[in-house]
Amino acid sequence: MLHLGEIRNHLENKNMETLKHKLNESDTIEITDLIEELPPEEGPVVFRLLNKEKALEVFEQLEVEVQQKLLSSFKEERAIELIHGMEPDDRVRLLDELPARVTKKLVGSLSYHERQKTNELMGYPPRTAGRTMTPEYVRVRGELTVKEALDTVRRNGEEKETIYTLYVTDSTRKLEGVISLKDLIMASPDQKVEEIMNSQVVSVSTDTDQEEVARLLQERDMLAVPVVDRENRLVGIITVDDAMDILDEEVTDDIFDKAGLASLAGKESGRSLRLISGSPLMVMGVRLPFLVITLIGGLLAGFVIDSYEETLETITALAVFIPVIMDMGGNVGTQSSTIFTRAYVLGHINIKRFFNHWLREIAIGVGIGIIMGIATGVIAALWQQSIELGVTVGLSLGITVTLATTLGFLVPFVLVRLGFDQAAGADPFITTIKDISSLSIYFYLVTVFMGHLL
Repeated sequence: MLHLGEIRNHLENKNMETLKHKLNESDTIEITDLIEELPPEEGPVVFRLLNKEKALEVFEQLEVEVQQKLLSSFKEERAIELIHGMEPDDRVRLLDELPARVTKKLVGSLSYHERQKTNELMGYPPRTAGRTMTPEYVRVRGELTVKEALDTVRRNGEEKETIYTLYVTDSTRKLEGVISLKDLIMASPDQKVEEIMNSQVVSVSTDTDQEEVARLLQERDMLAVPVVDRENRLVGIITVDDAMDILDEEVTDDIFDKAGLASLAGKESGRSLRLISGSPLMVMGVRLPFLVITLIGGLLAGFVIDSYEETLETITALAVFIPVIMDMGGNVGTQSSTIFTRAYVLGHINIKRFFNHWLREIAIGVGIGIIMGIATGVIAALWQQSIELGVTVGLSLGITVTLATTLGFLVPFVLVRLGFDQAAGADPFITTIKDISSLSIYFYLVTVFMGHLL
């Protein structure tokens, strides 16, 4: 098994023949991981040591931004060779990220057959099943015998994305059924395919959102799902490995949005590279707008504290518990908004039934608030030897935690309904509202329970 240090050692000592032999004897995924870890100037050197077949296998497994870097370091002939050898769906995913003039040139270099398949996929809207599917599947006719169908698999299966699921169509490619390779092998050679196929086919249309397709594959444990056009003609399939890539992409998008990087969402999968190597002004322009919201909230919270300056001077112990109440509310609010965002991205929250999800989260917030409020109130009372202070702190924390869980689900939901970016905008709004309200609640309860001391 090759290690990063071993590769770099061979490169430094110019042991290219030894390294070439070891690379071509190594596992594809292992090489992929190593190339992605290497510095930009060393990755292309290692990649050039791979033989043609191994290089194509590795290239298809690389992240899109790494593929882009490699292509830019190759001569035109080598780039064309790699693009031509890719599966149509993987090819389109890479071409989507390249400049238009480069894409046009590379597509023009493909054979007529490959160019047709590529242009067909690129004709569908981005992030749809049509754009994500592969046209490399095995289809058979229902009137064929099992023996004839297996002969079809042997003739055509080598170049297809998967042969474990076969699709039954009529002469016009209309989808009629599906059959697994296992069922085909176990059936009698003289049986007709239509006799043993499953006619209850789960399929998606070309305009179905890719995330919805990925969830379908995940929930039903399917190896692949057929994609049909408006006339129910089979035009492609989406496999489970594509679904995993889609879900990973969606969750990655959400993580970046959550960090306040919404302006980069959906533009390219290499957004992290832009944040690392982009100009400081560009990075600040992405991050500052959302931080300004939090800054304004902090200033308003400071105004609330300033309004009760005399109260704090009279009972100095009150200041001790301000960070506790604000921080706990912030942590709980972030927890709730993160739970909402992840569940929303993965399809576990039905927006139409949001009220039920929200009530459940509020109930959880009340429970957490009671537990945390009682514990903190007892500690405050014993620490400061004041029952009134304990009651004030406990109630304030309990109400703040409940409010934070309420906002954690409600704010991102409202942003979704208004068409705004909920992942990036939720936390700044929650923090601002929570800080001001928690302080107001705290000082109001001080006047209620400890007013006689002021």
